[in-house]
Amino acid sequence: MKSLQTTALAATLLLALNACTPGEKTPDSPPDVAPAAAAPAPAAPDVSKLPAGAYRLDPSHASVTFKVNHLGFSFYTGSFRKFDAELQLDPANPETAMVSATIDLSSLSVPTPPDGFVAELLGENWLGANITPQATFQSTSVEQTGPAVADIHGDFTLKGVTKPVAFKATFNGGYEGHPQDPNARIGFSAIGVIKRSDFGITLGIPGPGSTMGVFDEVAFDIEAEFTGPPRAPD
Repeated sequence: MKSLQTTALAATLLLALNACTPGEKTPDSPPDVAPAAAAPAPAAPDVSKLPAGAYRLDPSHASVTFKVNHLGFSFYTGSFRKFDAELQLDPANPETAMVSATIDLSSLSVPTPPDGFVAELLGENWLGANITPQATFQSTSVEQTGPAVADIHGDFTLKGVTKPVAFKATFNGGYEGHPQDPNARIGFSAIGVIKRSDFGITLGIPGPGSTMGVFDEVAFDIEAEFTGPPRAPD
C-alpha cells in the first residue's frame, strides 16, 4: 500500500504553477485528468486606471493545488505552501507581460501521509529537493485569447530538467489603490496540466489500455493576487 501511495504522491509533485506540456495521445493512452467544466468567457475587467510596473505575489491571498488520477477511482489532491512570483505588467498591453515563479518543494502538503512518506517523496529518487530545492517557471510569451484570458508560455524546470509549458490564466480584475490598501492590486486564476514523465518520474504509470496505477498527467489550479505600484496622488 505504501508503494502505491508513494507513486500517487510522486505524480502530484510535478506541479509547478503552472504548466501544460504538449504531447500526442495514442488510442491506448490512459484517460487524462478530468478537464475543468466549460465556463462562459469572462467579460473584460476595467484596467484603465491600473498602473504599469512591477507586481509582487501576495502569499496571503494565493494558493497552488494539484491532483492526479489514482486507478481511475479518484483524484489524489495536495498543495505547496511556499511559493513566490513576480510580474511585470502593462495592463494596456497584456501580451508584453513577463512572469517568473518559484515553488519550494519542501513545502509539499498532502493529506494524512504515513511516517516518513513526505521525506521519501522529497528524496533523490523523486523530487530531489535536497539537490534542487525549488521548481521554477520563467515566461517566454503571453498570447491573449479573449478579453480577460491568456495562454502564458514559458520554461518550467524541475529536477534539473527544463521543458516548455503553458498555462491558461484568467484576469479576475483589480484596482489602482484603496483607502485601506494604497497599492494597486490585481488577481488571477490559472489552470494547466503537466506530464510527470517529462521530468523523469515514471513509476506506476498505467500500461496501454489500463488504469492500474497513477496517471502521468498532473492537473494544477492556481489562485493569485499581486500588489503593485502605489496609487497616484489625487
